Amino acid sequence: MKLTIDPKVFAEAVTWAARNLPGRPAVPVLSGLLLVAETDQLTVSAFDYDVSVQATVAAEVATPGRVVIPGRVLAEIVKSLPGESWAELVLDGYEVALTCGRVAFTLMTLPESDYPTIPAPPAPLGAVDGPAFRVAIEQTAIAASEDDTVPGLTAVRIDAEGDRLTLAATDRYRIAVRDLPWSLRGMPPGGVLVHHDVVLDLAKGGISGEVALGWDDKLIGFCADGRVVTARLIDDKYINYRARIGWDHLPIAATVNRAALTTAIKRVSLLADKGMSVRLHFTSDGVLVQAGTGDLGRGTETVPCTLDGADAREIGFSPAFLLDAVGGVQQENVVLHMDPDHLQVLVRGQDSDSYQCLVLALRLA
Repeated sequence: MKLTIDPKVFAEAVTWAARNLPGRPAVPVLSGLLLVAETDQLTVSAFDYDVSVQATVAAEVATPGRVVIPGRVLAEIVKSLPGESWAELVLDGYEVALTCGRVAFTLMTLPESDYPTIPAPPAPLGAVDGPAFRVAIEQTAIAASEDDTVPGLTAVRIDAEGDRLTLAATDRYRIAVRDLPWSLRGMPPGGVLVHHDVVLDLAKGGISGEVALGWDDKLIGFCADGRVVTARLIDDKYINYRARIGWDHLPIAATVNRAALTTAIKRVSLLADKGMSVRLHFTSDGVLVQAGTGDLGRGTETVPCTLDGADAREIGFSPAFLLDAVGGVQQENVVLHMDPDHLQVLVRGQDSDSYQCLVLALRLA
C-alpha cells in the first residue's frame, strides 16, 4: 500500500474513527484502525462488534492495500503533523512509514487477516437534513438513562411515519420527543432502539449534509458526509411515549422567555446541593424561581411570565432535568404546561410542538 493524502483530511478521518475505538477490545486487533486504500480514496474504520464507523476521504493511491495500525497511537501522531500540503503512507512488510515534510514515523502493524468483517449498512429507508438531525439528537438523547441494567432506557427510539421522523428517549423521570421531516425512500419495518451514545457520537462528529438512514431487524446504518456508522439494535420493549406527551390534559400554561428562565435556574441553583430541587411558583406577576436550604442559604429570582389558568402552587424539579428540557427549545419563548396536581410539566417552544419534553416533579418536603 502506498498513498499520499492531505494531512489535515487524514487527521480528521483518523481522529473521528479513533473516538469509537473500544476501551477493552474483545480481541487485540480491534484496538487498531483498519485503513483500506482503493482508487482515489482511503477508508479509515473502527469496529467493536456492536458499532462500526467508517470515514472515506480522497487520496492519491499509487498502490491499493489494507493495513491495521494501533488506533490511539495513530490518532495522537496525526494530530501532531506539521501543516504541509501532503503526507505519504507506505506499507512495507509489517511496518508502515508515515512521512509529512521533515517528520517521519514508523509504526508496527497489527495482523490485518485477524480483523473481522465490518457489516454493511442496511439499505437507506429515507434521508433527513443533517443539521436538523443533529439538533434532534441533542434534544432527545439527554433524556436517555446511563443505567445499562434496563437496556431500553439507554436508547433513543427512532420511528418513521410517512414524511415524519421521530426521536424519543426516556429515563422514567422525563420523556423528550422531537419530530422532524424526512424524505421516505422505503417502507420502514417499525421503530427501533439505538443506544444513545451511538447517535450522540454521530452528532458530535458534525453533520453538514443529508443523512441517509436505514435499518432492519438487527442493524441500523447512518450515512453522511463520507462517513458511515452501523450499530446493533437494542432488543427491548418501549413505552408508548405518544400517549404520555401532549398538553390537552394540562390546563395550566406559563409562557416565559427561555434565556431569562435558564439564567434564573442556573443562578439560584448555586445554592442547591446535589439532589435538591429548584422550586417554581407561578402567578400572574411572574414565576418565582428559588433554591437552597436554611443551612446553606436561599436564592430567589422572579422572571416575568404570562400565565393561562389558575395560579400554580409551588412545584419542584431537578435543576439539571429542567435545564435540559428548557435548553432543548429553539424558540425565544418557552411554554410550560402543568396539571392541577403539579405532578409534571411539559416543556415546548411557543407556537411549536415539534419538540416536547415531559419532566416529572419532585416531592417537596
